[in-house]
Amino acid sequence: MQALASTRLLLLVGDCLPVGKLLHVSRFHGSVRFLSRVDREHGPLTLASLGFKSEFETTKGNKTKPLHQLNAVPEVSKNKVKAVRSNEMKAVGTKKSIEIEAAPFAAKSFSELGLPPLLIDRLEREGFSVPTDVQSAAIPTILKNHDVVIQSYTGSGKTLAYLLPILSEVGPLKNKPPNADNTSRNKMEIEAVILAPSRELGMQIVREVEKLLGPADKKLVQQLVGGANRTRQEEALKKNKPSIVVGTPGRIAEMSASGKLRTHGCRYLVLDEVDELLSFNFREDMHRILEHVGRRSGADPHGTKSPLERRTERQTIMVSATVPFSVIRAARSWGRDPLLVQAKSVIPLESLPTGPVNLLGPTSTSSSSSSLQTQAAAEGLPPVLKHYFCVTKLQHKIDTLRRCVHALDAKCVIAFMNHTKRLKDAVFKLEARGMKAAELHGDLGKLARSTTLKKFKNGEVRVLVTNELSARGLDVSECDLVVNLDLPTDSIHYAHRAGRTGRLGRKGTVVNICEEPEVFVVKKLQRQLGVPIQACEFTEGKLVATTDEEKTLEAVK
Repeated sequence: MQALASTRLLLLVGDCLPVGKLLHVSRFHGSVRFLSRVDREHGPLTLASLGFKSEFETTKGNKTKPLHQLNAVPEVSKNKVKAVRSNEMKAVGTKKSIEIEAAPFAAKSFSELGLPPLLIDRLEREGFSVPTDVQSAAIPTILKNHDVVIQSYTGSGKTLAYLLPILSEVGPLKNKPPNADNTSRNKMEIEAVILAPSRELGMQIVREVEKLLGPADKKLVQQLVGGANRTRQEEALKKNKPSIVVGTPGRIAEMSASGKLRTHGCRYLVLDEVDELLSFNFREDMHRILEHVGRRSGADPHGTKSPLERRTERQTIMVSATVPFSVIRAARSWGRDPLLVQAKSVIPLESLPTGPVNLLGPTSTSSSSSSLQTQAAAEGLPPVLKHYFCVTKLQHKIDTLRRCVHALDAKCVIAFMNHTKRLKDAVFKLEARGMKAAELHGDLGKLARSTTLKKFKNGEVRVLVTNELSARGLDVSECDLVVNLDLPTDSIHYAHRAGRTGRLGRKGTVVNICEEPEVFVVKKLQRQLGVPIQACEFTEGKLVATTDEEKTLEAVK
């Protein structure tokens, strides 16, 4: 952990942490305070305080209340709030954290967020004119060099929320000073490293960057993922001299150890789906990456700098739909006064608990922990979704799936199963009944996986049968139906699966096909997520919701 603490900048993004609810907890329990450190000179964080003008800021002549007064947290007297500052922070001379209670970002255009004109033009060409809520909050915060954890529901635009600030400072679309000399580009090192837990997510991020850069400059981003030819990747690095690399931890760490990938001068480190990257499988690779990325060689030859001083050389961004306690602890260790950025708020991460907290009274520790996790899962669900469950026998599940697809006239369907070995059988049965289907899982080679995804996105495959691999990062905006052939293990996994549809405000449907003994699991998920999951059946080619309460209760029994 000491080695991990030496890294300099970490940016976190997630979707599942219910921070909005946590902020109001002080009114219920006097011993719990989730307030930031107070800086009366700056006041609450708004677009103006970040250095950008917003048409939403009110003037003195306007009778509307100032934005910082909306949904404000009840103020706690000064004598009840202890300001804790370590000696290490004093040594670095860090500026005071601004008080951030509820910053309602709602920009109507990307130009309000301080992006360079060239980048805004590219966004308009790609059809992006109005930023999402999380983009409105994250972009100006990152541009002000804050370490951040971005948390928002799946499909809310988190990828662009961190890519746009980076492209504002890196590459040909950035704001160029007068008489800028582009010839110095050949001498520059890698400026941004973006990590993803899967090859699919890594490739998806690369495509997003390439679309913004355009055909002439797309070589400035390079993909470094496992399963691909390493020698070719090394040759491309040497030839193209990219500014941004996107890859999986194993391949990035491998090429860094061999000396082929030099990242000591890196300005940005992004950890996408950070809660997955913190898993045991990535631990050794992440250790090396966090130790080397952004640590300028020769910057501290005598080792006199503290870990906090060293990690200020790099800006770290962490992103995920879910932000469990492990992510909060990691961000505090690796980042410099990191901020938690959500769609409607930006708050200091230090105001959040690092472990289970008793929010409402004398309940058990495990109960408090479970409560926070399930609230986090609810925050990760896209807002416009319809949820159903259908009871059937095990041997009839695939046929029920087929009838579900026809009843909803779904054109782009993702069906989740828990066991990889059963995927092929499900695809075979669907194909035998005349429905185009394909399997996607980690045991397939890179070419097979990319080909399958391409066919699915092009409409050549109607049903993609997959496992938990596709529950994170898979962005197919046309997906209109998610089916759980096997129920997810918990509410967090349910939120990630459901987030494959209903992206960016679109409508979507989630159908859970289960056996009778599993109905209690559906009811438990319904309670935890706070969304109605209605019983249904497929009759005469239509989805018929069960309105008879007695029938529903009978199914539960």
